[in-house]
Amino acid sequence: MIFTVLSTAGFSQNTINNYKYVLLPQKFEFLSSTNEYQLNSTAKTLLEQKGFTVYWMNGDMPQAVAANRCSALVADFTQRKALFSTNLTLTLKDCYGNTIFKGKEGRSWEKDFGTAYNEAMNNAFTTLKALPYKYDSTSSGVAQQAAPATQAPQPAAAPGTIAAAATTTAPATAAPAATPPPGAGTPPATAPVTAPATATPASQTSPVLLYAQPIANGYQLVDATPKKVMTLLKTSLQDCFLAEMGDGASHGMVFKNNDQWFFEYYKDGTLVSQKLTIKF
Repeated sequence: MIFTVLSTAGFSQNTINNYKYVLLPQKFEFLSSTNEYQLNSTAKTLLEQKGFTVYWMNGDMPQAVAANRCSALVADFTQRKALFSTNLTLTLKDCYGNTIFKGKEGRSWEKDFGTAYNEAMNNAFTTLKALPYKYDSTSSGVAQQAAPATQAPQPAAAPGTIAAAATTTAPATAAPAATPPPGAGTPPATAPVTAPATATPASQTSPVLLYAQPIANGYQLVDATPKKVMTLLKTSLQDCFLAEMGDGASHGMVFKNNDQWFFEYYKDGTLVSQKLTIKF
């Protein structure tokens, strides 16, 4: 019974009912221009008909949303290429890139691109239309997703057992120095104990969703604050950029490998590879 209650509570924190706002790009990745075939405008209208308040991702929006993009879902459509059909799928993700909703694939057999895309989009919305939605302003799901996860409390140590954390954090008490006997001379100084250096991890992960904003010769990546996190400069290779952290502390390369973005740079002679979640 306890397991069932906890599972239900965890699920309730990850539904569309926790969100009032949706951010929508003005150009989908499978299109060649902004709002081509009026698809982005159509998607905005369909989301608003569902009850969401929709803003363009890089457009004007209320300060409350701009300052905390974790209060909004990010809507997107992906295309599965096929020979004789047009296939689109709607996804709604939180600010960390977690999928909150994924609809059934919408399909069209029309030959005209504009007609086919619009028909496939409307068919892709059928799953969301059938899903009950009512914004719950009292839900704590958004607040929990907006903040990074905190470390779970450690269990209390059993009686008679010294906790491992205590042995590493409690300051050591130095034993009183022994008084040398008369005429023994001054004892040699004791060499200070040097703490072992912490090794740089070979791989790090950044769960926060970063938004790519076009600039001259590349992009700047911002978080949900929005705060500039990194600058990407284009190279002659596809999906490969010269990268500089916003504070200028690290320089390296951002590239895409097996649909996953990575930031690699050297720190103290050690190669660090960090996963990135980027929304272009």
